Amino acid sequence: MIKKIGVALAAILIIVLIGQRELVSYGIMQANGQIKVLWNARPIEELLADPEVSDSLKQKVRLVQEVKQFAVDSLGVAPSGSYRSVYDQQGKPILWVITATEPFSLKDREWKFPLLGTFSYKGFFNHQKALEEKQELTNKGLDTGIRTVSAWSTLGFFDDPILSQLLFRSDGQVANTIIHELTHGTIFVKDSLRLNENIATFIGNEGAEAFLAHKYGADSEKVVEYRQYLQDRKKYIDHMLRGTNQLDSLYQELTEDMAYQTKAKKKERLIRNIVNAADTLTLKTSQYQKFVKRLQERDELPNNTFFKSYVRYQGQANDMETEYTEQFEGDIRRYLSYLKERYG
Repeated sequence: MIKKIGVALAAILIIVLIGQRELVSYGIMQANGQIKVLWNARPIEELLADPEVSDSLKQKVRLVQEVKQFAVDSLGVAPSGSYRSVYDQQGKPILWVITATEPFSLKDREWKFPLLGTFSYKGFFNHQKALEEKQELTNKGLDTGIRTVSAWSTLGFFDDPILSQLLFRSDGQVANTIIHELTHGTIFVKDSLRLNENIATFIGNEGAEAFLAHKYGADSEKVVEYRQYLQDRKKYIDHMLRGTNQLDSLYQELTEDMAYQTKAKKKERLIRNIVNAADTLTLKTSQYQKFVKRLQERDELPNNTFFKSYVRYQGQANDMETEYTEQFEGDIRRYLSYLKERYG
């Protein structure tokens, strides 16, 4: 009887695998990429003891450890085994993310993954596979986008390493990224990608400023620079969110009997206006001044996926800011505790 049950279960498993060949193949490919990163990551103790590693790089590694400890002790993020090793990217990206939307709608293409839920992006450790997926979606008439990723969280499934490219960023951006990813490991709401990313982005922004004030002083140059970075970031993102709302209004006005080219021209005209209007932003940091310049010098106008990325990560930022300030008086630990209780 046990043998028959075992055979039956094996048969069911084979049927499931055959029916989900594409998903299984993708899962194996992603697992191989993740294992490669974990296997080749170097323990920080070994890196810090290596005389050939520059002092500036060692200093940034130590900074990551300080940020992590601060996030646990002072912000209340969940303790984690992550960031105890460093993966050398050798100056190259290692993960690419694909997104897609309808051409005349801000509706995302979504992918469903067992256990984790539904996501409006799909990651690839293989660049060629990412390009092929993007092209396949483009051939279906969708707006598509591809971008590299500087950090990610496996939500506690693995001990995530520090990616080497992160160590060349400013202290504020390093702290922001680490706290962002640790927040993902603290709060994860299934099938709520936008909520998860908005929470992690908000806690990353505020938590990094709290860390810098703790380490360098509330009126230090590091804090002043970081605050200016956040101000420019908010101006730029708010502009893109306003543009996204304008696009949504335009798409609501388009009718099914309109010719495709007519709709495409209306869309192109509006996006061009949004891009050109970025010149009116008063930006003080060179980073965001360069963002605007690169945006306006692109060979092609951005499409819906570009605008939806701002909704995905910061669409709820203003509401969260109001809640954080008015109900929690700017106490980041209390606010995160409330979010953990509310969303589990």
